[in-house]
Amino acid sequence: MKPTTLILVGGFLGAGKTTLLWRAAQHLMRSGKRVGLITNDQAPMLVDTGLLRWAGLTVDEIAGGCFCCRFDQLVEASERLIDRLHPDVLIGEPVGSCTDLSATVLQPLKDRYADRFRIAPFSVLVDPRRLREALDPDAPASLHPSALYILRTQLEEADRILINKADLTTPGEMAALRNHTAARFPSCPTQALSALHGTGVAEWLKSTLAGGLAGQRIAEVDYNVYAEGEALLGWLNATLRVAAAEPTDWVEFCRSLLESIREALRRRGAGIAHLKLLLAAPAGQCAANLTHSDGTVAIQGALAAEAREAELTLNARVELPPAELRAIVMDRLQAATAGRLSAFLVRIEHLSPGRPRPTHRYAGVVPEIAGDEIG
Repeated sequence: MKPTTLILVGGFLGAGKTTLLWRAAQHLMRSGKRVGLITNDQAPMLVDTGLLRWAGLTVDEIAGGCFCCRFDQLVEASERLIDRLHPDVLIGEPVGSCTDLSATVLQPLKDRYADRFRIAPFSVLVDPRRLREALDPDAPASLHPSALYILRTQLEEADRILINKADLTTPGEMAALRNHTAARFPSCPTQALSALHGTGVAEWLKSTLAGGLAGQRIAEVDYNVYAEGEALLGWLNATLRVAAAEPTDWVEFCRSLLESIREALRRRGAGIAHLKLLLAAPAGQCAANLTHSDGTVAIQGALAAEAREAELTLNARVELPPAELRAIVMDRLQAATAGRLSAFLVRIEHLSPGRPRPTHRYAGVVPEIAGDEIG
C-alpha cells in the first residue's frame, strides 16, 4: 500500500494553525484529494476540533498530552483515519506549547513507520508579533521568557517557517520580519501567508508536497526551561449549554464575553497566550478568539438571534495558576449570562501541563531520500 502523506504544522499558541489546517484541507479537497485532520491538546473539549468538524472535515483528536508524549496515540489516530477515510493527505496540529517535535515525532516516524507514512517537511507557523518578541531581545514581550524559549526552539527545528497574518501586517513590516528571520535561520525557507484569507496557502502546499526532506534539524532543548515555560500556562477547557428566552445578539455575546475575560486577566497582570470559544447550534455557529492581552477579539461566523439554545466551548491558555484562571472565567461567565441567559456547566477541566516526557527522542536525523511529489 502506498504510504500516506503526513503534514505536521507546529507553532505557538495563537499562531493560526487551525485556520491553516482548514484552508489547506479546503484547497486539497477542491483538487480531488481526501484529507484527514488530527488535533491535539492537553485536555478534551477543544474548540479547534469543533470548528473543523462544523466545517465538514474528518477529524481525530488526541487529548491529554502532546504528540511527543502521545506518540503511540498519534500513530493510532492516523491509522484510524486511514482505515476510515483512505486519505491522500493527513494534516496534524500539535499542542501550541510543544517543541522538540523533530527529535520526538518526525525522526521516530521516519525510522519506524516509513512504510506507512511519507512525512512532509515540517512547517512552523508563527504570529508576526510573537515572532518580533522571539527575535528581538529589546522588543516588549507579553509572555514570560521561558514561554518565548519554546517559540524560539520551535523555529530552530523547522524545515519551513511560515509567518502568518500577512493581512494584518504592512508589506514593509513583513519584508523586515522575513529578512530578520532569514538572517537568524539562514538555511530555513521562510514564507509569508494569510491563513484567514487563504493568501499563500496554495504556494505553501505546493512546496510542502514537492517531495522535500522532513525533520532535517534537531534543536538543542533545555527541558528544564521547556517544562517551566509550559507549567507557567494555566489551561482551561469548558463546555456549557446556554439558553435564551428571547432573541439574543449571539455575536455580541461572544465578543463581550472574551473582552470581559481579557479585562479581568489584564487587571490580574496575566499574559494571554490564547482565548477562544465556539458557540454552536443547529442553525449556525459563532467562533471568537483573542491571541494577545491587548489584542482585539476576532469573530467568525454568525448565529441567528432567534436561536434559543446553543453549546458553548471555551478554551483559555493564560499565564496564571489554573485555579485562579477557573475562578476568573467562571465569574465572567456568570456576569455575561446573568439576567438574560441561563447557563449549565457540562464539563470543565483546568490544569497546568506536567513536565514533557516524550515516548521517543532521537539524537540525530534519520536519513531519507528525497522523492517525487507526494500527496
